[in-house]
Parts: sequence; C-alpha cells; structure tokens
Amino acid sequence: MNRLLAISLLLVSSVLAGCATHPSPELRPYTAQETRQLALEALSRRGLSFDEYQQQRAALTGQPQKSYGFDHQGEMNAERSVALKDRPS
Repeated sequence: MNRLLAISLLLVSSVLAGCATHPSPELRPYTAQETRQLALEALSRRGLSFDEYQQQRAALTGQPQKSYGFDHQGEMNAERSVALKDRPS
C-alpha cells in the first residue's frame, strides 16, 4: 500500500510540475517592420515638440519631411463681418 501511494504521489507531483513550467518564448529576431513600429511607438511616448517629432518620424520612416506653415489666408476676426466668396459668413 505504501509503495502504491508513494508511486502515485510521485506521478501526480511530476505531472503538476510539468504543467507549472512555462515554455520559453520563441526567440526570433524582429522583422524590419516590427522594429520600425517599435521605434515609432517609442518616439510617440517621448513628449517632443511637434517639429522635433516630425523630423525624427521622417527620419525613421524614410519619407521627406513635410513643411507645416500658415495657409496665407490671414486671420479672421469674429467681430468683423466679412463675406467670403463661396462661403456664407
């Protein structure tokens, strides 16, 4: 009886120990797309100014940097009544 109990306890403990171990994650290198995505996510968390962010993002993505500026239409004053062409004021 003791031998049967010892064998069953040993069997149950080995099964439970096998279930408790986690398999190691697959160790593979990141692809170029995954590396670029991780770099863009890290860049967005840095808290850079808009211009610095756009410069570094353009460098990461390999796209030419767009220049952001005013639209040269001037500012609009709410107190001034101006009728724009093709737009109701």
